[in-house]
Amino acid sequence: MYGKFFNKKAGFISQEWWSDFCNYRRSKFPRPDDDSIEGAILCTRQSTGSLTPRELRAACGFTDNRRTQQEQIEACLNSALQEGGRPKVKGMRSKFDGYLTRLEMATYIVTEDFIYPRDKHNHEYGWGWSLLNTPEDLYGREACQCNRTPLESYQRIFEHLKEILPDASDKQIIKLIE
Repeated sequence: MYGKFFNKKAGFISQEWWSDFCNYRRSKFPRPDDDSIEGAILCTRQSTGSLTPRELRAACGFTDNRRTQQEQIEACLNSALQEGGRPKVKGMRSKFDGYLTRLEMATYIVTEDFIYPRDKHNHEYGWGWSLLNTPEDLYGREACQCNRTPLESYQRIFEHLKEILPDASDKQIIKLIE
């Protein structure tokens, strides 16, 4: 899995360690309520499939007007339920990226792939755009389930990182896991 998992920085987690990592993180960050902005973003993503952050932001109606938090949540939920028009939640573009980062840190959203813009000759160019999805949609619900307690998962991850990063202090390893 690839996403912003380590102190809001991007990195990879192998499939072997994903269930433990997901088990621990989701115990610290329970699934957001559907009536929260993060919950509405997840609902929108589930109803639309894989999207780039720009497409997801547009699907949720995050543009440049100012609205109250309740109006933002309602607009995002409405966009998840509507077929056609997309509501506008303006002044929230930069905050939207923060919501996505929190969802990634909590292991609810991951980067599935990167897609690249194409020039008039159909050649890819520039930086890739991440294609966001849920780990459950990519690898199935069982990939995110673990038969250990969150504390056992934490201890297992800690010991593994201690082994592969012998020069890292306990404090540095804890910062990676948390």
